[in-house]
Amino acid sequence: MSHCELEELTEHINSRISKVKNLVHLRAIGNDPEKRMIFSKIATEVSGMAALVSQFEKCVAEEKASLKQLEELHELVEEDLQNAIHMSENMPSNMPASASAVKEEVVPVQKENKPPPKDPAAAKKGRKPIKEMEFITVHEFDSIPAYMKGRVTYDQLNSAVRSFNKAVTEKYKILHQSPKTLSSASRKLYDRFKENETGETRGHFFVVEADLREFGEVKMDKRFLGLLSMLRHCQRIKELRGGGLIRYQLL
Repeated sequence: MSHCELEELTEHINSRISKVKNLVHLRAIGNDPEKRMIFSKIATEVSGMAALVSQFEKCVAEEKASLKQLEELHELVEEDLQNAIHMSENMPSNMPASASAVKEEVVPVQKENKPPPKDPAAAKKGRKPIKEMEFITVHEFDSIPAYMKGRVTYDQLNSAVRSFNKAVTEKYKILHQSPKTLSSASRKLYDRFKENETGETRGHFFVVEADLREFGEVKMDKRFLGLLSMLRHCQRIKELRGGGLIRYQLL
């Protein structure tokens, strides 16, 4: 037997002897009626403490369950907060109006069956109000193929819509005037606009590159031509070619 095994055996025997001595001592004390009463009280107190410990453990388990629920709720709130921050930072600058809202803006409220006021000059010449392109919706922007969009953002595409509308508005403001009332510079523009018209564009609103540069204040480079291609993909415009010009007609 090795030295370590002998020490372990000795320690085990001594421990058993110590327990036997304690039992003998307690047995002797247990024969004393006064001490037996004290032991009985101690046993009662220990039993009460065991019940309290059991209740305490139950409360701890309930608090752990509540803590777990709070942690899950915190994760949900944190996720909602991040979504709200993302929406706030990526809010589109142009929110397309609903059809009902557009209708309310276009059609005036009629009272007492009176017709809405009309523009005498426009009614006399049968002119249509100047049409404008509707802004691109987020859904439409997402539907554009990635190869076509490249790095163009939603706001950049709708900025092109604003430039296009500005060119159309300025052009047709001149065309809706009588040539006799125009200045020399505006009369030259009027004549140019008329020369650009064809049978296919009659009754429609369109612009050419010169109109976009002059009134839309854009640079007709590869980037802007790409934006026009995206507007064509979203069925906002169509291209009409002829006579060395590309006519961008509103749909």
